[in-house]
Amino acid sequence: MTSEELLRLLENHWTTVITGLDDDDLDLLSRTLREMKEETAAGNPPGVARAVRRLRRTLSALPPDHPVAEALGGHRYAGGPRELPSLATMDAVLQVLGTPPPDPAELLRAARRRLLAAPALTADEHPELCGGPDTPAGLIRLRDPERGIRCPGFQFRTGTVEPLPVVRRINALLRADQDPWGAADWWLGGNRWLGGVPADLLGVLPDEQLERAAAELVGAL
Repeated sequence: MTSEELLRLLENHWTTVITGLDDDDLDLLSRTLREMKEETAAGNPPGVARAVRRLRRTLSALPPDHPVAEALGGHRYAGGPRELPSLATMDAVLQVLGTPPPDPAELLRAARRRLLAAPALTADEHPELCGGPDTPAGLIRLRDPERGIRCPGFQFRTGTVEPLPVVRRINALLRADQDPWGAADWWLGGNRWLGGVPADLLGVLPDEQLERAAAELVGAL
């Protein structure tokens, strides 16, 4: 991994880098980046390499499953004797790392808006599935403040209102009755272990593989 690639990695994950390091490590990160910019402007690759090594040590404080920590764990510094990052990249990274992280409440609202935008059945159309007294157990129900209860559509056999047994089993693993938003996020978000979005992989991957992925998550919590 070159110094330019490391900086791009920081730029892409700046929000979770800021929240994943303590104040002392963030201060060291900022000072090291400024030093790296000075060495870049001076055209001094050995100085840049020293700064990269210090950056990597500082970033090792991130949780091991953080994307930056995972990327650094799998790649050595590959800068050659003349390797220098661009000053434009340096400025971009220093700018974003000096930006306060987004408000957690707004991040939560944005995540819920994304989940509510997925195709769904509504309680008005299907009270027997989305909130009525005979509603089947094991279904995710999301409360939209404007449109009422919504049941994400991936939970049902295509073209029907028949719940998929594998979905109900996985929802039970994910405790969808207690945390429907978290369960919906697992289904509708990217999953590196499965190589895609779990909801899109229903009927593509074996049911057992989907269940193992959910069980792995539950076991890691």
